[in-house]
Formats: sequence, structure tokens, C-alpha cells
Amino acid sequence: MLDHDMRNLMDAMVPISRFNKGEACKIFEEVTRSGVKIVVKNNKPTCVLINPDKYKELMEIAENYQLLVEAEQRMKSATSLDFVNQEGLMKRLQIKEDELDGEDAELN
Repeated sequence: MLDHDMRNLMDAMVPISRFNKGEACKIFEEVTRSGVKIVVKNNKPTCVLINPDKYKELMEIAENYQLLVEAEQRMKSATSLDFVNQEGLMKRLQIKEDELDGEDAELN
């Protein structure tokens, strides 16, 4: 597993000199195929190129994590007064039981 990860990391690295040689278009094609390239200058990572789909996926993961942390913090400080049962919620939102007939709702 470690060898595989190291090989993937090495494959992801691209020296900045390739950009200087006019290979940007070729590098962007590689990013499209692989998802990620790490630009290296003087043997140090300086930039990460990532395709838009991978970026969107990572931003969604980060956002979901942030929401999870916020929910956990709220739950730690919550009291019984912070919770509302279904009947109370429906009353607050002025929803009648018969308005929900035939409606499906999924809570995650």
C-alpha cells in the first residue's frame, strides 16, 4: 500500500520546468486524466493543480465536515428547551396533519 501511495505521489509531481518548456497544455490534460498534479520548484511543492470535479468534491467534503463540527458543538451545549417535537414544529410552522397526507419526507 505504501509503495502504491508513493508511486502515485511521484506520478503526481510535475517540475515547473515543464511549464517553462511550453508543456502547460499537456500538463492540464494530465490533470484532467489523473485529477491532480503537484507542481515542484527547486524540489519543493509550490502549487497543486486539480481538476474542477475533484475540487468540487473536496469543497463539498470540507463543507460537510464544517457542518458536522458545528452540529456537534450545538449538540454539546443544547438543552431540552432547544428541541421541538413534531407536534410543536407543525404548530410553529402552521402545518396541519391532513396537509401532509400523501407527502413523503426523508430526514437524514
